Amino acid sequence: MSAEKLPVVVIGAGPVGMSAAVQLLDRSIDVIVLEAADDVGASQRDWGHVGLFSPWRYNVDKTAARYLEAAGWTAPPPEEMPTGADLYHRYLRPLAALPRLRERIRVSRRVTGITRVGVDKTRTEGRGDLPFLVRTDAEDLLARAVVDASGTWWTPNPLGAAGLPARGETALAGRIHYGIPDVLGIHRERYAGRSTMVVGAGHSAANSLLPLVELAKTSPGTTVYWATRGADLSRVFGGGETDGLPARGRLGSALRTLAETGAFTLMQRFQIESLRETEGKLEVAGSRDGAPYVARGLDAIIAATGQRPDLSIEREMRLGIHSALECAEALGPLIDPSIHSCGSVRPHGAVELAHPEPDFYIVGSKSYGRAPTFLLATGYEQARSVAAMIAGDRDAALRVELDLPETGVCRSDLTENDAAGCCSPGKSACC
Repeated sequence: MSAEKLPVVVIGAGPVGMSAAVQLLDRSIDVIVLEAADDVGASQRDWGHVGLFSPWRYNVDKTAARYLEAAGWTAPPPEEMPTGADLYHRYLRPLAALPRLRERIRVSRRVTGITRVGVDKTRTEGRGDLPFLVRTDAEDLLARAVVDASGTWWTPNPLGAAGLPARGETALAGRIHYGIPDVLGIHRERYAGRSTMVVGAGHSAANSLLPLVELAKTSPGTTVYWATRGADLSRVFGGGETDGLPARGRLGSALRTLAETGAFTLMQRFQIESLRETEGKLEVAGSRDGAPYVARGLDAIIAATGQRPDLSIEREMRLGIHSALECAEALGPLIDPSIHSCGSVRPHGAVELAHPEPDFYIVGSKSYGRAPTFLLATGYEQARSVAAMIAGDRDAALRVELDLPETGVCRSDLTENDAAGCCSPGKSACC
C-alpha cells in the first residue's frame, strides 16, 4: 500500500493529541489515535482537582469547538477558570464522543516502539518513502506520518539533584507522591497530622504547599517543609497583580505570603543525595550551601520536581534533540528557561518541531522536553501547523495563529525587595 493512503497515527488522547486528530480530519486526512490509558484525558483526570492558570478561551482548540458546536455542545464561559476535571468532563469527553472521532480512538493501546517498515534507523536510501510501523502492546499499525502527543506527566523527574534518583529513592517510592496530590480530598489521610516535605520550586509545588498549610489549620500535628535546590523563587512567586494570568499571580502571591509568615519551613539551596527510612520515619540527606545537611522525622514526600520526556519509543527514529532540554533542536533556544525566564516564547510550529525523520513530529508538553512552561494554546497551534504541513499546505503551516497572555515580572524571590522590576513582557505560561 502507498504510504499516502495510510492514516496518520497520533500518540496520546490528551488535549493536544485530540487537537491534532481534529486538525487532520478537518483536512480530510484519516487518523488513528492511540491512548495508553482506558479513556481520553488520563493526565487531566490525574490532576483533576487542580485549577488551570488560563481561562477556557485558551484551553479549547478552535477547530474542535467548531465540530462540537455543530453537534450541540455549549462552550464554557470563555473567562471561567477550569480544573483538570473540568477539562476532561466538559471538553475532552464530549470531543471524544463525536462519531467522527470516536471510531478512530483506540484506548488501552500503549505504544512500545516506532520504526520504518523493514528498516532500522541506519538505513538512509529511500527512507522517507517507507511507511511508519507503530508497535503497541496489542497490534502493529502502518502510518504515513506519526505525531507524538503523549506528554510528560507520567515520567517525573527524580528527587536527586544530579538528575538521577537519589540513593534509596526507588526503594521508598511508596512514601513519595510525584506530581500534585489531592491533599484536601482523596489523599487527605496521607498528610493529616503528619510531617511532609514538598520538593520543587514551581507551580506544582505551590499547588501542594497551599492545601497542606490549609490542612494544618484543622489537623494538629501537620507539619510542612519546602525544599528547593536554588534560592531564586521568582518563577513560582510570579507577577502578582501584574501577571498576565491572574490565577497564577494569585497563587504565587499567596505562597509568598505563607513563606514570609513562616507557615512552613523553607529550606533553600538543598541538594538531595539520598533517602532512608529510620524507625518508620524518612531521612532526606544531601548538602545545603555546600555543607552536609539532613532533614529527619518526615512521614511523606511530595516530589514536585517537574517532568521529562520518555524518548524510548523513538529509539528507531532519527531525532534532532536539544542536548540540554531534550526537545527539538530548533525549539530549544526559544524555550530555554535559563535564557527566557521572563522573556517571550516566539510562536512556532511544524518547522521548529521537525526532526531529521520525515513526517515525524513531537507536539504538546513533550515537545518542550524538560522546559517547565507550557500553554495548551501553544500545543493547539503546534497541532494546527503540523497537520497543515502533513497535508502539504506549507503556507498554512508557516502562518502564525496564536494569541497568548503576557506577564512582565522578572524577579520576586525572598532575598530581593525590587520584586516588581520589569523586563520584556513574556508570553510563556503554564496551563
